[in-house]
Amino acid sequence: MEENKIKKKVMVAIDESECSHYALQWALENLGGTISASQLIIFNAQPFDHFAYLSASTYGATPLDLITTVQENQKKLTIALLEKAKDICTKHGVDAETMTEVGDPKEKICEAVEKLNIELLILGTHGRGAIQRAFLGSVSNHCVHNAKCSVLVVRKPA
Repeated sequence: MEENKIKKKVMVAIDESECSHYALQWALENLGGTISASQLIIFNAQPFDHFAYLSASTYGATPLDLITTVQENQKKLTIALLEKAKDICTKHGVDAETMTEVGDPKEKICEAVEKLNIELLILGTHGRGAIQRAFLGSVSNHCVHNAKCSVLVVRKPA
């Protein structure tokens, strides 16, 4: 009868920052029992702004081959990032799925939470001050207020 029990879904949102990898590591070490009994999804959102500088650097007329090269390199980096996260999970005896989307991370994370019926979202925080958050925005703050599930924000000690 235990085999028919539906696993809870947990999603850890990561980017290339040290903070997000710390959040994954922290979750695996401190919530190991919960995570190993759940379906774990490692999620990455690639922002569009990686391509904005191309247009500016070429005065608005970006060559197609340059865009293609940048997109291919970004894809390789994303695959490496997700594989690294998956390896960390494997070392903790946890099998994880990976998923990536292109777009505003704040929006894509919340959309994925809803689409996948996630029950717990875990993410790191850069620990920016109020002024930096006002100018740069805060993915974790947005998710805390807009994700349709419980959200755990992990702060890396100074």
